[in-house]
Amino acid sequence: MPSIGVKLYSVFFKFMLKHRLQSRLEAPENDAGGGGGGAFGVTSRPDEETAAAANPSFTDGVATKDIHIDPLTSVSVRIFLPDTCLHQPDSRARTRSGLPNSGSASNMKLNRRNSEVFSNNGAVSSRNIDVIVKRAQTQSGDNGYRRRSYGGVDDANLKSDTGSYRGYNPVGGNCRRLPVMLQFHGGGFVSGSNDSLANDFFCRRIARLCEVIVLAVGYRLAPENKYPAAFDDALKVLHWLGKQANLAECSKSRRGREDLRKSEGNWHVADAFGASMSEPWLAAHGDPSRCVLLGVSCGGNIADYLTRKAVEAGKTLDPVKVVAQVLMYPFFVGSVPTHSEIKLANSYFYDKALCLLAWKLLLSEKEFSLDHPAANPLISGREGPPLSRMPPTLTIVAEHDWMRDRAIAYSEELRKVNVDAPVLEYKDAVHEFATLDVLLKTPQAQACAEDISIWVKKYISFRGHEFSY
Repeated sequence: MPSIGVKLYSVFFKFMLKHRLQSRLEAPENDAGGGGGGAFGVTSRPDEETAAAANPSFTDGVATKDIHIDPLTSVSVRIFLPDTCLHQPDSRARTRSGLPNSGSASNMKLNRRNSEVFSNNGAVSSRNIDVIVKRAQTQSGDNGYRRRSYGGVDDANLKSDTGSYRGYNPVGGNCRRLPVMLQFHGGGFVSGSNDSLANDFFCRRIARLCEVIVLAVGYRLAPENKYPAAFDDALKVLHWLGKQANLAECSKSRRGREDLRKSEGNWHVADAFGASMSEPWLAAHGDPSRCVLLGVSCGGNIADYLTRKAVEAGKTLDPVKVVAQVLMYPFFVGSVPTHSEIKLANSYFYDKALCLLAWKLLLSEKEFSLDHPAANPLISGREGPPLSRMPPTLTIVAEHDWMRDRAIAYSEELRKVNVDAPVLEYKDAVHEFATLDVLLKTPQAQACAEDISIWVKKYISFRGHEFSY
């Protein structure tokens, strides 16, 4: 059973949240509440959430920055960039010369296919070894102590005088490309934010463990913006990510295209435009072809919606490709109650009464239904691709969460059509046990993040370059 402290905090939490939701439900809708299509909207509530400031320095292994990506709405993203982007992994990484990245001669295993190292009779030439070692040091950026991620550029030059990461586009081919993870916070569609202290801590942990660039999405909240505002915001971010990948192409090095570009005469205009419009951290280190979606609570509903949209779009989203999704105790409900919805109706933190209030705030009065496509993934006739086309899906559930059975049932439907869809259930755990502010430092929360990283790496790792399973 949960601890006494968790039980007491749950009572206080539910009392305060219920009071807030009731006041919003009784208040008349403002001008932004009619669907949220063109409204600037609300993405955070300062009176409820304590925000964590963005920090562009790798003080704890992760640098962050905030970006407002849509001039018509308030949708934004916070980028979490782990410092592993500054160097290639030590194991199995190879330079273009076919040698290990380490420039130390004692650590180099000479490749017999390199004709410059071995003489005609098979003897090793010490002079040629020195030549190849020097070349490997130049290409890998090894100065004898650490490896550089940019060809011919010292790592110290990548930071400003204040220690902030500059993150401009690399001119060499030695920078490390990391998978991109879109993260959607919880809060029942009516609270929470991508820059809250709890979400910031969780995303930093995931970025470090999974070695991915996390984009925490700040979507519009209800009731100021009704359905489908939050879902539309998620789709905008996915398309924005694709545009960023295409703009980054404008900033690539001119190697191999010098002759063609010289004949064009105005190639530098396109390059300058692409460099100025592209987000430098993503252009330098993002690999959108290995994209993972992770949703927490109601963010799980958004992630599942976005995954189905990505599957429908297919190659039109190139180079973005969603390779997996993680649903952490998704906010699924339905009109026909499951066993857990009956037995655990008064569960900790988010019980049935609070969830119904949240859905009433999100959906308009005409649309309100517990079998709404955004609420129930198991209704018949749900629009979207067949389940067999869905990517691998990891589902996290808690023992004392009243929504657990419906999430498990959805995972079972995916497995029936041969989708890799495991379920990880955590004993004595409550809803948001791995993401709620007061529970983030518990052993269960740490174990959950580690389990997520182990599973996700199956689908984002390059065999031979990163640890694969």
